[in-house]
Amino acid sequence: MIWLTDFDVEAFVNIRNYDIRASGNARWIDQKCTADVVTIVADCISVYTATHPGKDFTSKDVWLAQYAIDNVAAIFKKPGLTSAKAKNEYNKFFQQPMELLSYAGVLTKRKVGQRNVYNVAEPEMLAYLSLRERNSLTFLQLYIQKVLADSGIKAEFDAFFAKQTKQAYQSVKTTFEQFTIIHTKINNKVECRRIFIKVLNPLAYLLDSKGSVGGRLSKNKITYDMLMYNRDNFRDFGNQKPKDMTRKEYAAVANIQPSPGLTAYMSQKAKRVVREFNDKYRSGLTEVQDLNHLMDKAVHIHHIFPEADYNEICAHYENLIALTPTQHLSYAHPNGHTQKVDPSYQNICLIAKAGSIEETLLDSSRDQIYEFGRFMHVLRVGLEDEYFETIPDRDFAAAVTAINLAFA
Repeated sequence: MIWLTDFDVEAFVNIRNYDIRASGNARWIDQKCTADVVTIVADCISVYTATHPGKDFTSKDVWLAQYAIDNVAAIFKKPGLTSAKAKNEYNKFFQQPMELLSYAGVLTKRKVGQRNVYNVAEPEMLAYLSLRERNSLTFLQLYIQKVLADSGIKAEFDAFFAKQTKQAYQSVKTTFEQFTIIHTKINNKVECRRIFIKVLNPLAYLLDSKGSVGGRLSKNKITYDMLMYNRDNFRDFGNQKPKDMTRKEYAAVANIQPSPGLTAYMSQKAKRVVREFNDKYRSGLTEVQDLNHLMDKAVHIHHIFPEADYNEICAHYENLIALTPTQHLSYAHPNGHTQKVDPSYQNICLIAKAGSIEETLLDSSRDQIYEFGRFMHVLRVGLEDEYFETIPDRDFAAAVTAINLAFA
């Protein structure tokens, strides 16, 4: 897999024409097309097509595949995917993002009778979307801007973000409604308004601006969690926590209750990525290369800061390290007690991970799955020290020094 960057995504949308006036496609975006839904649908498609290479598929094929059954209902707190009552809901849940992906050019689509049948046109872009919500949000922001520009209505949105008044909000909403009714098969304002929020708010978040809440101009700026279909309150945990409170104190006061299904899904997917990366670039060897395990295979992926205590960073690749079974169950978790972490070995793991990340960032031939800034965020959260986010970009020497001081 070629690991795409945000610049690749921008290039991808820029070479395509998304003019709604020419296509008449009303389903270029829809109510279920949030970043978290796009990500899991892309992931479900990726897993399905990996076992059915080259095969056409429908939305039902994907939602009734075992991987979707195991994850989607638990994450989004909905009825089982095979439930008769859930049929219409899940049809929208999978179909709407697939329609977006086909219009964007990630999938191909053709009609077979009354069914929409899809295939993967751009597997690398699909993989990019499947990895994490932030990727899908970046894609949506770039894609929405390009659709608006190609369709000749971006200026009205730009005017709203420049003015941020009720009048500007009403003007851009009315423009979008009229445009959609004139150029697509949608013929009522209510449906236009449901779609409008999915267009406006990702751009509002990008521009650190107000957007739309309850059909009105929002009182405050749009936040990340407001963009999600599954609005778990742990998403912006780090940004909300007062600096004079510990994480546990704030979690108790704010009633932070992460979804076990979402946490497990994100964590397992991240482990899969780190394992594949380690197999590809490090021949599957342990990242902590002590003398007793220099050439040992790393078959375990370990959370340096435990998933149960640090939901916010459980899916960050920088918080995951490839270890041998002995390193994992004897050193990282003494005597195999997975609820306990050895602080001294946690220190060793962080230093080793810093080395792995630096090695990757210095090698442009590798897939760039790591980010220095995200590693600093992991350290800030895990060690509860704001200093890490003041360290200059790629100053690994300062980071290692600060890690050692934290454990001294």
